[in-house]
Amino acid sequence: MLISRENEKKLIKKIPNYKLADFVFMHLRNMWTVDGLYYLFIEEKFGTKEATEIDRKIWEIMGKIEARKIKELLNIKGKDIPSVMKALSYSGWSLDLEDKEIEIKENKGIIRNIKCRVQNTRLSKGLSEFGCKPVRWGFLKEFAKEFNPKIKVGCNICPPDEHKDDLWCEWIFTLEGG
Repeated sequence: MLISRENEKKLIKKIPNYKLADFVFMHLRNMWTVDGLYYLFIEEKFGTKEATEIDRKIWEIMGKIEARKIKELLNIKGKDIPSVMKALSYSGWSLDLEDKEIEIKENKGIIRNIKCRVQNTRLSKGLSEFGCKPVRWGFLKEFAKEFNPKIKVGCNICPPDEHKDDLWCEWIFTLEGG
């Protein structure tokens, strides 16, 4: 039986509206589970340094791809910080952050990860914190660049940096010359 995209859309439309967000989050968490499992097995076979480098390269590409798709889907045309932050709030990374803060000013955006599911899961399994800074930085730089190459991404804090219990990472987006 051949099932078309239109039939799949009809299937999804049968999900009650009050369950749609849970449906999306379920699939998002499945994606992050696959990402985590891939990382753990690469880490087991090749070591943390190599696994992190592979992860960084993948997420740089994903930053570009995801930004492009979000811009197209949601018709976001701006090249400014508010446009980037709006799009970023719809990204798989941002949506997966349980507790986050997003500040938007004309030429500056800040996103903070207060409670990191990935890091807390690693710690609960007896693993060390994941030094995700190069991975996340690559993703965010490429995401922002897809809107405007003059938007720079800086990091105030992100593992392996020392951090408080109530702040895992903080990323700053600024418009160069703005």
